[in-house]
Amino acid sequence: MEAKNMKRRDFIKSGGLALSTFAIPFSIMDFFTESNKKNNMNNQQKFDAIIIGGSYAGLSAAMALGRSTRNTLVIDNGKPCNRQTPHSHNFLTQDGQTPKEIATLGKAQVAQYPTISFHDGLATKGTKTTDGFEVTTQSGKVFTSKKLIFATGIADEMPDIEGFAECWGISVIHCPYCHGYEYRKQKTALMANGETAFHMIPLIHNLTDQLIVLTQGKADFSEEQWQKIKAHKVEVIEKEITAVKHQKGHIEKVVFKDGTTLELDAMYAAIPFKQHTDIPQALGCEMTEQGYIQVDDFQKTNIAGVYACGDNATRMRSVANAVYQGSVAGAMLNGELSHEIF
Repeated sequence: MEAKNMKRRDFIKSGGLALSTFAIPFSIMDFFTESNKKNNMNNQQKFDAIIIGGSYAGLSAAMALGRSTRNTLVIDNGKPCNRQTPHSHNFLTQDGQTPKEIATLGKAQVAQYPTISFHDGLATKGTKTTDGFEVTTQSGKVFTSKKLIFATGIADEMPDIEGFAECWGISVIHCPYCHGYEYRKQKTALMANGETAFHMIPLIHNLTDQLIVLTQGKADFSEEQWQKIKAHKVEVIEKEITAVKHQKGHIEKVVFKDGTTLELDAMYAAIPFKQHTDIPQALGCEMTEQGYIQVDDFQKTNIAGVYACGDNATRMRSVANAVYQGSVAGAMLNGELSHEIF
């Protein structure tokens, strides 16, 4: 029988494949495409660009580079800082989705571009080479690239308060744009002091008139700030919090050092952070006074060929902004490569 007249079932059998092989939730071409991409990554250690960090900013940068046919590797350890947050908001078309759903969809879309590869792991070292950069992962793998993007986010440093970490991103929150609407008109605290607190007070007061400021010690406000706080009947408590009582991350009350308690529905908190990785500093990237990677309007650092985007480079901490900055970084990196090659 000629091959062109052979029935599909006979053809499959003749190839030594059982028909049940095709009872899978994706096409056989998708299977081979993904396998080839993994093989290409294993065989090809040199890339046009390496993106360290595969969450929203990193995936957005990868999409811009994939659509520009740049051989790009995304290195990610799968531990985004918002993995405990139940829902993401203020991102057009994705409002109310879980962070994981957004990231999973984004990665699936980026993976359709054949020049994009992924490595599951943690980047531990980065060095400058004569023609680019070399990145080493925790597993010992070494990859090289012409350009580098840091989309590594930041790591929040939890205070020594019982129950605080369990509520972080759920009912102990950082941003009125990301979470405020869901807690509007409810009894809400702000754990902050000084200029940081005064910046947040009007934003939160806009959403609820049941606002209480918890300064964790003596309040640090100017006379003018005190007048405005009192004029809007915002209560300020200067006692220290020792515990957050909650049910599965949903705050019920805070406990003060003197044993008294305060019932709450939500609490904003301004807490310190650190960079997830020290590789940018090791390469010589300048940092801002606040601890962010210094970038220009095009997400470029002071080190030629190195870009940074997302939470590691901005105070505007949101999914939408991370996607925007990633897209800019990817486009600018591609533009730089294009002009160098042309």
